[in-house]
Amino acid sequence: MSMDALTIDLLDPDQFVSGRHHDMFAWLRANDPVHWHQTGAGAGFWALTTYDDVAAAYNDHAVFSSQGGAMLGGSFRNEADTAAGRMLVASDPPRHRMLRQQIHRAFAQQTVHLIGAKVAELVDAALERARADGGCDFATQIATELPAAALMTITGVSYAQAHELIGLTRKMIGFQDPLLVDTTDDDRLRLGEIQGEIFDIFADLVRERRAKPGDDLVSILLGSEINGRPWPEEDILYNCLNVAVGGDETSSYTACTGLLAFIENPAQQALLRADQGLMDSAINEMLRWSSTNAYVQRVVTQDVTVRGKDFSRGDHVTLWNASANRDEKQFPAADRFDIQRTPNRHLSYGQGIHRCIGAMVAQIELSVLFKRLFSGDLGFRVAGEITRLRSNFILGITGMPIEFTAVEPA
Repeated sequence: MSMDALTIDLLDPDQFVSGRHHDMFAWLRANDPVHWHQTGAGAGFWALTTYDDVAAAYNDHAVFSSQGGAMLGGSFRNEADTAAGRMLVASDPPRHRMLRQQIHRAFAQQTVHLIGAKVAELVDAALERARADGGCDFATQIATELPAAALMTITGVSYAQAHELIGLTRKMIGFQDPLLVDTTDDDRLRLGEIQGEIFDIFADLVRERRAKPGDDLVSILLGSEINGRPWPEEDILYNCLNVAVGGDETSSYTACTGLLAFIENPAQQALLRADQGLMDSAINEMLRWSSTNAYVQRVVTQDVTVRGKDFSRGDHVTLWNASANRDEKQFPAADRFDIQRTPNRHLSYGQGIHRCIGAMVAQIELSVLFKRLFSGDLGFRVAGEITRLRSNFILGITGMPIEFTAVEPA
């Protein structure tokens, strides 16, 4: 595709809602793989779009710092991200290692198994309700049961509280989506208010767990120390937010995009129905295909040159997973949904020290869900308009009406 037929605007959510970003990234990988995106007079950011460059930046945390926050724009309240060095996703070694060691205790193998059991319970109930109704909105009535199960297990909140948190984190990520929030308000004010509501929920949990500790994430962090000092309450709140946002968005949005891919590729669906030994491979392909977390931000700590482009200390750099996961040099026939793809070293969980701490949780959530969806005679078809999150940071389906059908032959 020629440049004339494309608009290169990495900040425009409509590029991603429409799916035009795939053509945009294909052009960038071929013609301008290290792209400078101008945002104003002398302002802008770099965009890495090839698999090799994105993977290299993930693994070079000495040069590409995470302390600027994962998302362009920081906290929208200050020039510097207020969570820098305090939230796992916005920290560098050695602080990152110390934070991860403590938070990782909430993701023990036994906890992951308990999450799988809770997912099975919630999904079975949701499917039973949907079958009685003849269909449902898969995005809001089934897919959100995955992060609900994880939140209930990891933080000890109730079912209602879990869904309240999911609604708030969805609004926080979709703060520019008029279907989720009132976009007539100032972006910074709106985002700050939503974050404040989330912090209020976790602050209540902190008070409850101080009085009656358990084995949940909040209790673990309340009992943890870094360099011999207890965690400040703000740091606990930041990292609870980190876990909630990461868990709420990835699995549910990947579930929606994955089911849609199977509906649009019946031969691939038939393969998985016939051999559920392909489940792990199928989940990895869904993750690659969806690339739910479109990019992460880094800040350059020293002057460096990438493919002949000179980055200066303090420059902001975006690592585009959504482009790297469609790089033909790494994934032959990258635009084909192929559950038997091997190798499949997608970057949807990140890489290196910043590989998603909840990756195993997402794997078991998606595995339990799709085993239930594809183990019987239940078929699916899209029964209305699909709506997508208006965001360039998280790519996902917010509305997906489906009806149940007989299983179609491949």
